[in-house]
Amino acid sequence: MSQPPAAVPVHPGTRIGHVHLKVADIERSLAFYCGVLGFTLMQRYGPGAAFVSAGGYHHHIGLNTWESRGGPPPPPGSTGLYHVAILYPTRAALADALRRLIAARIPLQGASDHGVSEALYLEDPDGNGIELYRDRPEADWPREPNGGLSMVTAALDLEGLLAEPEEGAAGGAAR
Repeated sequence: MSQPPAAVPVHPGTRIGHVHLKVADIERSLAFYCGVLGFTLMQRYGPGAAFVSAGGYHHHIGLNTWESRGGPPPPPGSTGLYHVAILYPTRAALADALRRLIAARIPLQGASDHGVSEALYLEDPDGNGIELYRDRPEADWPREPNGGLSMVTAALDLEGLLAEPEEGAAGGAAR
């Protein structure tokens, strides 16, 4: 597979730091992101915005109603964010996320083993796509004979994931 031309590659330490989502109802979104997924409310910013995080970081997810209060989700076939991917540090932490979704009766739209990662797919209350995933160690990633990645989309063994032992919520901030 050939790479598109790049004048100068971006620094390899570059990361996506946070996402800011337009939502219709702040309270409903906080009930999902904090009440179901377990993020912590770090700050409210007036009546139309809130910032949530894992591990005490200033924010991983911003939620606002500045241009979207009471609004509908974007219609199918329109441009926009496909999904937000939330990286869990361990398989046990991903299993905990699945248990939370089951307890809250939040349906999955998919569950995939990509070889490099295991992922759960769902929507938040505003129809924003959410991917909850964990990466496998890089040494375990599937490779082509030439060394390139060989990602796949196979069914994720949800029963096997649920069989993971529970671990405590401690473990440091994911930045």
